[in-house]
Amino acid sequence: MTDVSMNSGAMDEIRQIFEAECYDGLNVIETGLLALKAGDNNLETVNDIFRGAHSIKGGAATFGYTDIADFTHVIETLLDKVRSDELSVSPDLVKCFLESVDCLRSMVECMGGGEYDEIETQRVKKELEAWMSEGPAAEAAAEVVSAAEQTSVSDTQVWDISFIPNKDYLQTGNQPQHIFRALAELGEVSLTPDFASFPDFCNINPEELHISWQIELKANVTQEEIINEFDWVENECKIEVTARGATEEQDETVAPVAATVEPTRQVAMADNKPAVRKEANSIRVEIEKIDKLLNLVGEMVINQSMLNQFSSSNRNDRATGVSTELDNGLAILERTTRELQEAVMNIRMLPVSTTFNRFPRLVYDLSSKLGKSVELTIAGESTELDKTVLETIADPLSHLIRNSLDHGIESPERRLAVGKPETGTISLSASHEGGSVIIRVSDDGGGLNSERILSKAIERGLVSNSDRLSKQQIDNLIFQPGFSTAEVVTEVSGRGVGMDVVRRNIEEIGGRVEVHSEQGKGSTFQITLPLTLAVLDGQLVQVGEQIFVVPLLSIVETVQVDKAKLNVISGNEVVYRLRGDVLPVVDMRSVFNIKGEKALESFENKQLVIVDIDRNQIGLIVDGLLDQHQVVIKSLETNYVKMPGVLGATILGDGTVSLILDVTTFGGPLLMGKENRVEH
Repeated sequence: MTDVSMNSGAMDEIRQIFEAECYDGLNVIETGLLALKAGDNNLETVNDIFRGAHSIKGGAATFGYTDIADFTHVIETLLDKVRSDELSVSPDLVKCFLESVDCLRSMVECMGGGEYDEIETQRVKKELEAWMSEGPAAEAAAEVVSAAEQTSVSDTQVWDISFIPNKDYLQTGNQPQHIFRALAELGEVSLTPDFASFPDFCNINPEELHISWQIELKANVTQEEIINEFDWVENECKIEVTARGATEEQDETVAPVAATVEPTRQVAMADNKPAVRKEANSIRVEIEKIDKLLNLVGEMVINQSMLNQFSSSNRNDRATGVSTELDNGLAILERTTRELQEAVMNIRMLPVSTTFNRFPRLVYDLSSKLGKSVELTIAGESTELDKTVLETIADPLSHLIRNSLDHGIESPERRLAVGKPETGTISLSASHEGGSVIIRVSDDGGGLNSERILSKAIERGLVSNSDRLSKQQIDNLIFQPGFSTAEVVTEVSGRGVGMDVVRRNIEEIGGRVEVHSEQGKGSTFQITLPLTLAVLDGQLVQVGEQIFVVPLLSIVETVQVDKAKLNVISGNEVVYRLRGDVLPVVDMRSVFNIKGEKALESFENKQLVIVDIDRNQIGLIVDGLLDQHQVVIKSLETNYVKMPGVLGATILGDGTVSLILDVTTFGGPLLMGKENRVEH
């Protein structure tokens, strides 16, 4: 990978910004390509794709990545044939463009070091070049043209270009020679520097540019093609492009144009509604800096809580006036700290579109490989989630979509035979519901075969013949480790290593996943996620002398234990009768091996915290309920060791450490035997 030397820290930072913008541009190109339909050259979409490619090309040339610039130039040239209707969009052309996006992505990934597959890149480049001879333009070239047309083709157009960079042109990481190099690719270039605005020697600022250029370009190109070469430095210069010998009666494409770059492009694209360019209103910040800031705000929240605790416990020892003034100050501090915490947390929030945007390409590639016709619909892309949560769910969502494509959506022949449209549909959506974000992956395929799932589960010893399971419980058996009903193992799925990974990854970030299916009509996988991993609203509960935090979103209700409603079944399992339902009961003293009376009689008048686990409810026996607090989550695994049944820890107002319970584990074997108890 060719690179230029960067001696300045500022230039390194600019290059990092360029790399990030490359990925943004590639996403725009890929999304646009997938949106194009065969034979439908949507001009607005093609222009978006073209601008994405041109920005990458300009930046690559600026920073000396000539291989990226050259490769993108071929893509750009071919796209220009598409938007000028010289070449029609077809599935094969879109496939070639998508392969070129893959090559570009590999090249960008190797900008910081490493080698990309040059053989594959050259293969795709030659394929792109082969497309240059396709379409109406090639047919027209084969026809006999008139003598007048031959003369107009053979004559070389001369363009006069006035290039006046802003004084801070160099400070933004731009260099004039890159513009000259790009113009030289169009034709013969002659440069005449203009020093008219050059200051006296004693007034020179070495960081400013005081030279402009008059450029003569001999090339059979359009005015817009010339203007395109200045896109990378838009708003950094003024240009005037004039066709030598042009008159007012001549075509608009050779009429003189003098303007800044962006307005000039708008004139050239008068048939389309131009995009209004806005000034940059955002900056890129390393996630480590945000994490550090969030940790510091978390410490402020803890200290503010400690101050409130201290104030409450010493209120009677203070004079009335001092007490009131201190309480008012602490109330303001609490409100300000909460607002600061929420503001910092919002910095980490990103729209789910940053993850969703990768799946149209996945569906396109995989449906082609499987010989299926599938359409992906996406909704709720603007819903925001914590960056870490988004990164964690990317692989689980990929598993679910692959599963829907491979097992859910039937073949076109099968769909037609059962009266369905030939094209299947997969829907991906996100929405806020309560204090959580719900992501759903739905398909209109064949649905789950509950009888077959139950048969496989019995065969593998996951359940017994005597177990009475609802359809919902049977369908959710697909999340058990190693469970698969696939008859044939393929590279797409069928090894039984996907769905259990989906559940484990989601539960590790405090979420849960469940499936709802109707045979013959399709399936929906629903993922419930916390908004952020940094804080949560919790209910403080007391068990012995210890205080635990139960996530508030998991709590259905709390009731005082009535001994008459308690029963022991299957040896030592305790259940509680609540309004006709029988709920499993877990004694938190036993779970965390806390000293105290654990007999059934001791549960009288204690509190039963009823929590929801995959739509099944269980009761947690605790000694008492305390306050509700928004707590800052600290990782136990990072700072100590990973503990079963525990999401993390937090520091309370009195300085003590309290464990945050992971209620999703309370329905499993963790709580069923002494060998799985948590040592406290």
